[in-house]
Amino acid sequence: QVQLVESGGGLVHPGGSLRLSCAASGSIFSINAMNWYRQAPGNERELVAGITQIGYTNYADSVKGRFTISRDNAKNTVYLQMNSLKPEDTAVYYCNARGVLRTRQYTPFNDWGQGTQVTVSS
Repeated sequence: QVQLVESGGGLVHPGGSLRLSCAASGSIFSINAMNWYRQAPGNERELVAGITQIGYTNYADSVKGRFTISRDNAKNTVYLQMNSLKPEDTAVYYCNARGVLRTRQYTPFNDWGQGTQVTVSS
């Protein structure tokens, strides 16, 4: 099992910034990809940004140029810097990590954090 603990959510005015963090812990051999998803009320969960172990990134069109994903492999931590926030960015943001456990079978994992609320409102 892998535990993912998110932090950094909150209330911010339109145009403001927030930085989310997600730290993974457990019997981890490697983390291949770390992602941020979000889900607004009444909407499906959507991919916001992802980053591979070697730093390849991808973003949803709606956040390109405003959000930046990064990771610290030594700390098994992923970050999401969110700038120029808009009311439509309001959602619960979830961290997701996919990789391999440090077990004899090198069992793959695909785990989620508990979510952190981001509210953009004046």
